[in-house]
Amino acid sequence: MEQLCTSHTRHAAPVLPVSDESLAQAERIIAAGGLVVIPTDTIYGIACNPTNNAAIDRLFTVKRRPRTKSLQVLLDSPDRLASLGLSLPAPLDVLAARFLPGPFSPICLAGEQCPLATVRVDDRTQAVRVPDSDVTRRIIAAVGPLAASSANISGGESCATVEQAKQQLGDSVDLYLDGGPTPGPVASTIVTADPTGADGIRMVREGVIKESAIRAALHAAIAARNADGEAHSKDLSKATA
Repeated sequence: MEQLCTSHTRHAAPVLPVSDESLAQAERIIAAGGLVVIPTDTIYGIACNPTNNAAIDRLFTVKRRPRTKSLQVLLDSPDRLASLGLSLPAPLDVLAARFLPGPFSPICLAGEQCPLATVRVDDRTQAVRVPDSDVTRRIIAAVGPLAASSANISGGESCATVEQAKQQLGDSVDLYLDGGPTPGPVASTIVTADPTGADGIRMVREGVIKESAIRAALHAAIAARNADGEAHSKDLSKATA
């Protein structure tokens, strides 16, 4: 098992290209409570086991991230939601069907059986991501769902390359997976359901996907649903005429 970096023991964190061998190493590190830096479809992220409280605490410490801020959970497919006890409230289900995989982070509801230690305790919610990157989804498929945040010191510049991430985080993590440059530097768009908000949503953070595109997608879905309803009503009228 790989040695993990602790406050008492420091070692040089390797930078490895994504391969079967490095993914096997990442899987062992994640399982042991370590931290791995990975590429995504936006920027590089720092990730850990989302059910391991000690690993999550370490991620916050390494990033110097305030504990009042939440972590996202990265998945390789939206199909993973149910197995984690997560669900998408309307109309986020419509947006997820349109924008996932992609730089879109809907805030899910977490059921009582949800095993994630990253769930917000006040409202039982969890932001999720399914990156639009074959490399990232390959990593997640190999190591499992990941709690993640951007691979930089809190308040620092986002990192589009593994070299930039290592400049900020150094050997405070256990492994860097190099997937080449990422699009960067803009992060994902975070949206939550809000019955009192316009279109039933609230923009938590505008990122790669602009608010105008989010609302246009909702309006298009509503128009399509209304058109289907009208067509169904006409068909019923003909059938009973």
